[in-house]
Amino acid sequence: MNKAVLRGMLGLILLVAVGAAIALRDRFDESALQAWVEGAGAAGPALFMALYALATILFLPGSILTLAGGAVFGPVWGTLWNLTGATIGATIAFLIARYLGADWVTQRAGPRLTKLNAGVTSEGWRFVAFVRLVPVFPFNLLNYALGLTRIPFLAYVLATWIFMLPGALAYTWLGHAGRQALGGGEGMIRNILIALALLSAVAFLPRFVRKLREKPMLSVESLKQQLDAAADVLVLDVRTAADFIGEQGHIAAARNLPLEELPAHLADLHDRKARPIRLVCRTDRRSAKAAKVLLDAGFTDAQIIQGGMTAWIAKGWPVETILNQKSQS
Repeated sequence: MNKAVLRGMLGLILLVAVGAAIALRDRFDESALQAWVEGAGAAGPALFMALYALATILFLPGSILTLAGGAVFGPVWGTLWNLTGATIGATIAFLIARYLGADWVTQRAGPRLTKLNAGVTSEGWRFVAFVRLVPVFPFNLLNYALGLTRIPFLAYVLATWIFMLPGALAYTWLGHAGRQALGGGEGMIRNILIALALLSAVAFLPRFVRKLREKPMLSVESLKQQLDAAADVLVLDVRTAADFIGEQGHIAAARNLPLEELPAHLADLHDRKARPIRLVCRTDRRSAKAAKVLLDAGFTDAQIIQGGMTAWIAKGWPVETILNQKSQS
């Protein structure tokens, strides 16, 4: 059979299946699922993982399954079955997008796909780790969208399994604690407290991961070397316009975009999303805030210049001010 025809048929089947799943998602009931899995006996774990994988592919809510996994299998085995089922589903969705459904995924992902491509190009598996720990994108769509990036298959699978673990553990334990709360089992209070502690830790992860992703500050010496070598670097001075041309002056190659105006002008910097940006202010406080704005907007190579203009001037390197600009004219 012609590959294009096969791709079209499989894409159509997937679309019909997703549509049917969305239409029937109100019947996706936790208690019914729990009764079905428990009734399967020894085959319960395999059936559960297959259901979880299918739900992931068909855009059904994984939270219900995760809670059910904790309720049925307990916190340890439940976490393993939840995590494995979700990873199998995420892997199949990835392969469908990579080899069969590129056009369909591109239409659904839209501009977010550009951000994913830029992140994967810059950070590889570390970007996959970030989006698994921090829910920037819808989970089910993310699995398909990552299939259109250049991330290697094995790196994708390993990063998915490992970095979905914290969330899987927290919500599985919550499902286990919920069942104990309803049944009044022994250790109910302890398990509820453990579940709440795990959820708190997961809620803190986005802030922690963003901190880890921040690139280390760059010294003024390194910036000078890059500029002298005519490297593809944008020096972005985030001080006010008055400070930019004031007493300290500015680096000749710098572009002024005050911190307060930066969020409104991110589109103007779109071509720099995966290219080097070096942030300068009087010291580095405003630059740190600007780096966070850029990181949250998907810029992958924004670094703070340590010490800013104060450190640059201390080296005795030339600056431009309104005075020397007037004298040259």
